[in-house]
Amino acid sequence: MSTSKRLRLIGGTGSPYTRKMVALLRFRRIPYSITWGDPAALLDNMGIEKPNPTFHPTFLFEHADGHVQAACDSSPIIRRLEQLYTDRSVLPIDPALAFIDYLIEDFGDEWCTKYMFHYRWYPARDADNAGTLLPFSMESTLPDELHRKFKEVFSQRQIDRLYVVGSNDTTASVIDASYRRYLAAMEAHLTKMPFMLGSRPAAGDFAMFGQLTQLVGFDPTPRAIAHDLSPRTVAWVSRMEDLCGLEPSEADWAALENMPHTLRGLLTEIGRVYVPALLANARAKAAGEKHWETEIDGATWTQQTFPYQAKCLRWIQEQYAALSTRDRQRVDSALAGTGCELLLIDF
Repeated sequence: MSTSKRLRLIGGTGSPYTRKMVALLRFRRIPYSITWGDPAALLDNMGIEKPNPTFHPTFLFEHADGHVQAACDSSPIIRRLEQLYTDRSVLPIDPALAFIDYLIEDFGDEWCTKYMFHYRWYPARDADNAGTLLPFSMESTLPDELHRKFKEVFSQRQIDRLYVVGSNDTTASVIDASYRRYLAAMEAHLTKMPFMLGSRPAAGDFAMFGQLTQLVGFDPTPRAIAHDLSPRTVAWVSRMEDLCGLEPSEADWAALENMPHTLRGLLTEIGRVYVPALLANARAKAAGEKHWETEIDGATWTQQTFPYQAKCLRWIQEQYAALSTRDRQRVDSALAGTGCELLLIDF
């Protein structure tokens, strides 16, 4: 395939969502070309309309008439790619199993990113590491003085944005405890299966992988925790990076009813921390409140209300509503007692 036919995207090496999508493209053997840089500036230079908001990675989809559309949101892009490229799907064929995968993917994108952002900018050592390395990852030739100024301004801006993911002195211990339980659940599950839902990766695997590339590969504090608590997860991240040599078959998806009990460890962590956050955010959005407060894992959690995460809850519920009665029953059975069933209480 010629370079002009390759899928184009703009990404950043320190972006977990970029790493999620590049690994997925490799697994699916979709030819691509990636440009490392600031998508907003690059799109302006190319005269392409920017998505709102614009962030890493930004995909450039070329239509038949030559028009180029820029898109950012990784989960919808995965579904778009499934329509454009049919081989080596990352979506289970069993609708009930696909729903569980959707829930895991959402958790990876929306809660595991709290681990990543918290550890990157809350501990002083990690913030210094990120402030030093991230500017060089975009431009290695930055002069020392310009790098020093950039580091100072960029680091302070990110530290000042910790509130966005709910990270503060009160919730720091909650985030740390959740990360440790998550690693323990991963360690247990990886003794039974090479991926979350069988012997081939699903979209949820790539979502969690993206965040873990930073947690176990870039930031010092969560890296040390991961090496101590879950060496299998550390090794899994290295393997997930490039799965183009894997030859998957439909038989590689495990049956939902035959899943090892270890999957419940992951689902229970989702129910314990992410579900109450989703529900509280949705209630605040519906009431027009700019902030929400709830109890998560025994601590008071206060965070800015995000319309996007209200959409996440609605999309999860729409996925569930689209299931047949029988498949809903199968999902209900899989989620019973994990806390995740609270997401579906209206159905």
